[in-house]
Amino acid sequence: MAAVWAALRSSKLRAPVGACLSVYFLLPVGALGADPEAMKAEANQFFRERVTPFVTTYCLPCHQNRRPTRGGVNFSPALNAPGHAAFTERWKRGEARVRAHDMPPKGSPQPSEADRQMFSEWLTKLKYLSDKDPGPFVLRRLTKTEYGNTLRDLFGVEPSVADGLPNEVSGQGYLNSLSSLQLEQYLTIADKVLRQMEALPSPRRTFIEKRLFGRAVAPGMNAREAARSLARKAYRRPATEAELDVLVASFDLGTRNKLPYAQALRLMLKAALVSPQFLFITPVAGAESSNGIVPLDDYQLASRLSYLLWATMPDGELMTLADSGKLHEPAVLRAQVKRLLDDRRSRALFDGFGAQWLSVGGLQQQVFDPGIFPQMNAAMRQAMYDEVRLFFESIVRDNESVIRFVDSEYTYLNGSLASIYGLEKTVRGPEMRRVRLSDRNRGGVLGMPGILAATSFPNRTSPVKRGVWVLEQVLGEHVPAAPPDVPALDKQDQATVANLTVRQRTELHRTNPVCANCHQILDPIGFGLEKFDAIGRWREHDSNGQTIDTTGELPGGKRFAGPADLKAIISERNRDVARNLVEKLLGYALGRKLEGYDEIVVDNLMGELAGDGYRMRALISGVVTSYPFTHRRIEEPRRPQ
Repeated sequence: MAAVWAALRSSKLRAPVGACLSVYFLLPVGALGADPEAMKAEANQFFRERVTPFVTTYCLPCHQNRRPTRGGVNFSPALNAPGHAAFTERWKRGEARVRAHDMPPKGSPQPSEADRQMFSEWLTKLKYLSDKDPGPFVLRRLTKTEYGNTLRDLFGVEPSVADGLPNEVSGQGYLNSLSSLQLEQYLTIADKVLRQMEALPSPRRTFIEKRLFGRAVAPGMNAREAARSLARKAYRRPATEAELDVLVASFDLGTRNKLPYAQALRLMLKAALVSPQFLFITPVAGAESSNGIVPLDDYQLASRLSYLLWATMPDGELMTLADSGKLHEPAVLRAQVKRLLDDRRSRALFDGFGAQWLSVGGLQQQVFDPGIFPQMNAAMRQAMYDEVRLFFESIVRDNESVIRFVDSEYTYLNGSLASIYGLEKTVRGPEMRRVRLSDRNRGGVLGMPGILAATSFPNRTSPVKRGVWVLEQVLGEHVPAAPPDVPALDKQDQATVANLTVRQRTELHRTNPVCANCHQILDPIGFGLEKFDAIGRWREHDSNGQTIDTTGELPGGKRFAGPADLKAIISERNRDVARNLVEKLLGYALGRKLEGYDEIVVDNLMGELAGDGYRMRALISGVVTSYPFTHRRIEEPRRPQ
């Protein structure tokens, strides 16, 4: 395992943690500039000469095109098209099982250790078999926040008008369906928005009407031209004639029922607000391509960019550039990224992406024992969230290296939060401000109370949760779930563990061979943060009065005495921190998991970012100008049988 951690620390290897912390040794840095066709030819040869015989001998006896297929896993189609995106996860899961010696099952012929390592090496070459492909295009519904912000920008109402909608589940990807219950909710909100608009003072209402329809509403207006202007704003692109027919039909329905002109126009507005073109981010139909892939049209690109960085509809400048057909030009697109990031609305990048990445989005709802932590009121939770937000925004604003997330000499505090830091005598009042830190255990996300609280239990710390968080959210490793038959600490025999520290109780897991491999990496990281209590206060003793030991050694011989040393060790892996952030932001921007050709895109981005020290604005700009962000697949590739 020492060799594994050495590889994890290496600047030339990136090694996610798989089942039982199996390691996928990925692309060497020196290969970034290699000829793609040569790499593809090499991968094909490697697969044909080494992987195919391995799979045929050890996998196909149970997992092939015949019934029953063991575990529902069939490798026959993957052998026919190994680079197809549909089989990426199958290869990764198969490698993890082989490396963990779970497969082949006992009683079956077993490969040598060299053959098992060869099968793992296959994953480093798999991506080169992928065709150049932007991946599946996610036709996604506006989130609750995006929907409220868009209504604000169209009608001048408060975004809270959408508060009745349910919250989304965080993660890569978005819900793209619409139930009858949700449609009823959207109809109710549309009525509320229109009532609020009608109640506005006349000058304000006229201003909004001109924005929507190009002129103040008056009897005799051409309904189709009104619909054309409205649709361009509401759909974030010019409407097709068929789409205009639907809106005009809503208006005609009102006039046939003897409604006044303004009320008939209200029906048109309501139809637009509950249409898929408004509720979803939709491209213009009718694109054609010989290979099933097209660049995003400039209107779609404007929406994708604006909702990523502002969580709302494109503004006038983006729409003007889309009208001119220039937005897709790389220099223009990069300039717009800079403009949007310079705007205060770019806070949305943290509220949407950053809070999810750093796991603080649920702080207001997280449960803490009020008897132990009475400080965790709504104001404290908000201050904890704002500290992380302001820190994230400062790194973006100042275009700092992403490694600053791990180690920094400043943070943002108010009087309430300063008490957690022990700085209540020097920082007073409710206003958040930038504060320079002298304590090297603080500074960076690992020492922030909001993150330490988010990775704790209601009544105590969790070294395991904190270790997993560092591995997954900072370093981009994948940590498997604990086996179902392993008891949680709270289920341990209380008489046996009464006088043990959390560290000693956690170390009991290592006596279980199933847990030992994972915990020898997870536990030291969590133990290194154990002097921070469950809400981030520094302490020297556990709740039972025992002295806390934060010393440790990681596989590979790296020793540390506490958070400051641990941050220094993690900072050495700046490339891994940067790659993890690239992958997470790209997945968030696309609304899906990364697969296939995406890995080559990330490799290329990492090569571009390395020369500038992995700076945050360059990273964001690189994601926005990347191939999968600026292109879409209009035909689904045929899945091999």
